[in-house]
Amino acid sequence: EKLGTPKAFETAKFTADSGFHSEDNLEYMATTGLDSYMADTQFRSRNPLFKTSKTYHTEQEKRRLKRSKGKPRLFTRESFHFDPITNICVCPAGKTLWRQRTIITTKDKSYSRFTGYLKDCCTCPLQKQCMRKPPKSTGRQVQFLLGKGQNISHSDRMKVKIDSPIGRRQYSKRLGAI
Repeated sequence: EKLGTPKAFETAKFTADSGFHSEDNLEYMATTGLDSYMADTQFRSRNPLFKTSKTYHTEQEKRRLKRSKGKPRLFTRESFHFDPITNICVCPAGKTLWRQRTIITTKDKSYSRFTGYLKDCCTCPLQKQCMRKPPKSTGRQVQFLLGKGQNISHSDRMKVKIDSPIGRRQYSKRLGAI
C-alpha cells in the first residue's frame, strides 16, 4: 500500500522449485489466495519437450545407472495390473497376489496392499527385475490407492495446474526472476 500498489497480491504470481513442493506447503499457499506454481520432482519427466529429447533421456539413464551401480530397473507399481472393481492384483509374470489388507490413512485416503505368494516369488523367472533381494519370508508387496478422485490432494491439483500451457509458461519465468 505504501508503494502505491494496494492490489499487488491479487495480481502477483508465486513460484517455487521442487524442493518446496509438499502437501503442507501447497495447502498453506491455497489459503493465501496467491496464484502459486510449485513444481514437483517429476515435473520435467511430464514435460512434452523432454519426452522427445534424446539427450535428456540418455543423461537421465546415465545418472540412474550411476546411482544403481548398473543394476536393472525394478518393476514399479504401474507394472502390476490392478482391478479396483474386483480388488485383484496380477504381477508381470501373470500370478495373482493376495490382498493383505486395506490401509486407511489420515487424509481420507485408503490403500489396498497386495503380497505375492512366497512359493511364486521364489521360483519366478522375473525375480531379479521385481525384487532387490531374493524373498525369504514374504513375496513382493505393492499397494494401490482406492477411490482416487474423491478427495483430490493439493499436490494433484498443482500437477494439473503446472502441466497446463499457462502453468508451464508461468513456471518458466521463475528462472528469469531469480
